[in-house]
Amino acid sequence: MLQDSVAYAYVGSFANAFGNSNITAAMMQLAHCKGLILDIRNNGGGMLSAAEQLASHFTTEKIHCGYIQHKTGKGHNDFSKPEPLYLEPGEGARWLKPVVLLTNRGVYSSANHFTMLMRALPQVTVMGDKTGGGSGMPLSSNLPNGWNVRFSACPILDKEKRHTEFGIEPDTVVNMSSEDWNRGRDTMIEKAKE
Repeated sequence: MLQDSVAYAYVGSFANAFGNSNITAAMMQLAHCKGLILDIRNNGGGMLSAAEQLASHFTTEKIHCGYIQHKTGKGHNDFSKPEPLYLEPGEGARWLKPVVLLTNRGVYSSANHFTMLMRALPQVTVMGDKTGGGSGMPLSSNLPNGWNVRFSACPILDKEKRHTEFGIEPDTVVNMSSEDWNRGRDTMIEKAKE
């Protein structure tokens, strides 16, 4: 808990699943807070299911949050029509109070997907810098020359049908000031508290 009854949580990875009971316990402990700063800066991703599971605790209803396309042929642009993606409410406690989601260029993969999901929620403001991108169910392969290639197999679009592969712009851009950094003060957290 930060001063002024603001809750703060850092999620550094989506490499492991969350327990719904653990999320509920954390939210219950912070229930008296007026808002939450959810910090995913430098989160390189992990499992899409973990990102979706955490996001599901921020809604009580099914929310349209984006689209997915699937490859339909060998041609460069052979993709299906965009199919809607929805965020379903999960089991356990819900956080419906204001949320500021802190992002930066180190947010990739499922953390980028989490940003897209959270941005679709009315109580969430994305703050910081553009995410690093990388979404769309990556596939990896080895080439005959020994190189490894990794690419997104299914383009994912936000609810305005903008590609999320190359990052998601924040609602409010905030950069770390060198003066605050030298004083051990986090510019983004201070702005989020406001």
